[in-house]
Amino acid sequence: MAFVLLSISTSAVSLEKPTLDPALLSLLRQAASEADSFDNQYDAQVWLVEKEPALARLVKDPTQRISLLKLIHSEASRAGLSPEIVLALIEVESHFDGYAVSSAGAQGIMQIMPFWKHEIGRPEDNLINIQTNLRYGCTILKYYLDREKGRLADALARYNGSYGQYWYSERVLDSWAKHWR
Repeated sequence: MAFVLLSISTSAVSLEKPTLDPALLSLLRQAASEADSFDNQYDAQVWLVEKEPALARLVKDPTQRISLLKLIHSEASRAGLSPEIVLALIEVESHFDGYAVSSAGAQGIMQIMPFWKHEIGRPEDNLINIQTNLRYGCTILKYYLDREKGRLADALARYNGSYGQYWYSERVLDSWAKHWR
């Protein structure tokens, strides 16, 4: 069954049987069976198999990659966002470096400004914690997307603090088109 899933996801690229590490396939199967943000295990396995190679270029450890993909899918889905857009945003913001800190002080994988913790009355939150960072980032992006009535480019510009300019939105959408959709 795993070969059928793999051949579906790679058929546009190659007609040859893909060479995947059996340990990675085992991790993907386990992750799919534990994923709670998918409609079913089949959808989980297909999505993880499709996204894992794109993330492999940025996150070397396979266990960390699968765990991160599951968490991103879960938090994006919880917020009502496309997980693929969140993946693209993270690539642009931090290149999946959970310890990233910008010159402006934004922290973590989605580059959250620390003032948000104080605004919501949770100064003890750790923005370097990936789940916390994803929860903040996805919630903020969803708020801006709703505020902009679904206009993604405007929501992304607000997220970045560059509203009225589209250089940031273009970077995220370019990443999405090249690596995540």
